[in-house]
Amino acid sequence: MHPDNTHRELFKSIGRVLAQRRESTGLTQEQVAEVLQIGTEAVSRMERGITMPTIQRMAELADIYGCGIEELVIATSTSDQAELISQILHTLPEADRAMIVEVVQKIAERLKHHL
Repeated sequence: MHPDNTHRELFKSIGRVLAQRRESTGLTQEQVAEVLQIGTEAVSRMERGITMPTIQRMAELADIYGCGIEELVIATSTSDQAELISQILHTLPEADRAMIVEVVQKIAERLKHHL
């Protein structure tokens, strides 16, 4: 069964987050594969979004990277949102992009203070 385009994008997003987490911890794919007792190609396939890690595997990866599973998923969602915002901004003139960034910064600051 091949994933449809929506699932493929999700797999790729999760793969990017997994690669970023691994790199930020200073680990190689070989080291992660060794801890998980799987082949390096399996780690590579997850990071490239070719395969989707099981929940059990996500928990193991979260342990290796020192985070919770939810952080891997939230980071995926956040990176997708950032990509969408980036695509929108690219369609606008520089002055409009600067204005939008300024507004987003002000809203984010205000929301932080209300938490």
